[in-house]
Amino acid sequence: MASPPPSQPQIAAEGWAISLAQARVERFSKYNHLLVSVDDLLESPEKVISKPLLHDFAQITPQYPGLRAPLDPAICASWLTQLAPRLDQWFGSQPRGWEMQAWYSIVTTPPAKLLPIQRLPHVDGTDPNQIAMMLYLHRTGHGGTAFFRHRSTGLEALSAADFPGYAKALQEDVARTGLPPAAYTTDGAPHFERTHAVPGTFNQAVFYRGNILHSGVIDNAAALVADPRAGRLTINAFFRPAAE
Repeated sequence: MASPPPSQPQIAAEGWAISLAQARVERFSKYNHLLVSVDDLLESPEKVISKPLLHDFAQITPQYPGLRAPLDPAICASWLTQLAPRLDQWFGSQPRGWEMQAWYSIVTTPPAKLLPIQRLPHVDGTDPNQIAMMLYLHRTGHGGTAFFRHRSTGLEALSAADFPGYAKALQEDVARTGLPPAAYTTDGAPHFERTHAVPGTFNQAVFYRGNILHSGVIDNAAALVADPRAGRLTINAFFRPAAE
């Protein structure tokens, strides 16, 4: 039997208490995408920044240009007690509730070593009911998250039905003009255009549908270090409707 999540007093003592008092809902682009920003999400962010030093970071997937370590499932369970009702409110009610996975993440790959897939905007999947969260815990000068439109198709979010046509069009784009240079995407040129960006201020969290084309805002001229205290540290999470 799974152990219960830690109590709220314990969560607060360890620095993990969150507040949604500064949540703001906005819309962007002609497709009216929903974006929720929460300033000062963590009540004790400096305590949380000390936690990753105790974890072993690793390269988990080839898509992410850096290192990750999983967030304690007990912390996820505790956060969900506050977040689930708001996710229902913002993105639509899920009768069976929500599931959550989260990681500490640090961007570490130098621009010159980026794989082709890492030079382009991406989606986290084609399910519009999968919600992404980014919590920015760095003061590096790197930015937050940008969102994009694919120029030749006009697509900004990808469904399962859209994906084959999008992939074919993108292959044709690359065949015509070549791969983007080895750098983190900024304005999205030549195949994408940026539609919106969030600044990624310290201790700000943003929530959006993971099937919207997006990318981290990374300064190609700035250092990328693996130290959680000095690097571009974030907590990335995905929320999915709970399975039966």
